Amino acid sequence: MANIRAIDDGEPSKTARWLDLVGQELGLSTIFQSPVDTKILCLQRFVRLFAYGSANLIFTLLLHALDISDQKIGLFMTLTLFGDVFISFILTLFADGLGRRRVLALGAALMTVSGIVFSLSGNYWVLLAAAIFGVISPSGNEIGPFRAIEESTLAHLTESRHRTDVFAWYTLIGVSGAALGTIFCGWFVQHLQHLKGWDNIRAYRVVYTLYAALGIFKFILACLLSKKCEAEPEVKPQEPSESSEETPLLPNKPKENQSILPKIGKESLTILIKLCLLFALDSLASGLVPSSWIIYFFNQKFHVSDGTLGTIFFFTNFVSAASTLVASSVSRRIGPIKFFVLIQGILQTMVFTHLPSSIFLGLIPIPTTLPFALVFLILRHSLASMDVAPRQAFLSSVVLPSERTAVMGVVNVVKTLSQSLGPVVTGALAGANKFWIAFVLAGTMKVSYDLGILAAFASHKTQEERAEEAAHEREGHHDEEEGAVAADRRG
Repeated sequence: MANIRAIDDGEPSKTARWLDLVGQELGLSTIFQSPVDTKILCLQRFVRLFAYGSANLIFTLLLHALDISDQKIGLFMTLTLFGDVFISFILTLFADGLGRRRVLALGAALMTVSGIVFSLSGNYWVLLAAAIFGVISPSGNEIGPFRAIEESTLAHLTESRHRTDVFAWYTLIGVSGAALGTIFCGWFVQHLQHLKGWDNIRAYRVVYTLYAALGIFKFILACLLSKKCEAEPEVKPQEPSESSEETPLLPNKPKENQSILPKIGKESLTILIKLCLLFALDSLASGLVPSSWIIYFFNQKFHVSDGTLGTIFFFTNFVSAASTLVASSVSRRIGPIKFFVLIQGILQTMVFTHLPSSIFLGLIPIPTTLPFALVFLILRHSLASMDVAPRQAFLSSVVLPSERTAVMGVVNVVKTLSQSLGPVVTGALAGANKFWIAFVLAGTMKVSYDLGILAAFASHKTQEERAEEAAHEREGHHDEEEGAVAADRRG
């Protein structure tokens, strides 16, 4: 018994140490110890991206089955994204004033309404109205006000040293949801198509019924969030005044700023403008080749079945998800800003990340056989998402906490607005049998974005780093003053 106690009370085993190391490297300990609200927000994103991934696989295929031309499909996607710009901008601009939980619940309700309309109607203009004024993702990526509000809330709930881990898992969980939604939709639809009396349109509409049901579930999750998710009101300290007989012995409590309009400082505004210009270029490139157009491209060029398409894009999403954990581990060692620049594919020997991903994107349409085209597609996805989590951590660190929701909302609106210009161009190119040009243009623009990120933010510092430098300077001045006083006393 004594020996057993000695073993139990001694050093942890190699297996325990190895598991602890793996947990720290992957950020598992951080996500397990995070607040319940953080876990609910991550679950919300999984549910939402599962719905987006499911609907995205059959979005263009449904419109094509309804005898809608490629040009009109591109216009549909562009107008849908324009609608998202308007809805997202309004909701994120006033999210902190109106209440983050309320806005998330409202977005889930809009998502449900859109799913119901798509499951019942086949009219082009009715579907377009539901997509514009509701929440339908034509690209499979984030759409609506959710991401900006969730990222701002996660930054609010998480210490700065843990944000990269939390954002990495937030990204991973979302991408995993999209991947599972894609493969589920592909084989589920293929199963329905083989049933007697079922055509493609009927099978596709069942997916949008599921989409509406997931919107209801997401609404419930939003209602479960606590008050801790809400933005803290800005407190204005009372101005000191000369004492008089009318001055109260105890100062009045500071008044809370009740304005629902956000305030963005000059320094943050400069950063915001740079980010918007760069992200606009990157998002325009992404808009030329969203996943729904890539799915349509593989379906039309190589005649791939829905089930096989689901498997293909499940695997590419899985590869993207795995890369975010690698990004988190590297970012933890060198900091989110340096890694944010680093993974853009420029810094010397680290050029193997985002820049090659942009090149692989431009090479996708060149092969004439499916296996070679898939090689470029998989290589593209294996590197494309490595900058997501560090970029989120970087964006939340360079602005003040009271500015995060508004800044992230504006950035996402600019990205969506730029992205919305791409699908209509690709639709025109696809209608003219020039689909390959969209891939080449997108790859070229993303390379330019990589170079711009390096030039603009290679030496930028976060709010935390600036605060630390200011604290060190104050300590240095204090030490100098104490030294001077001691010298005077000796003199």
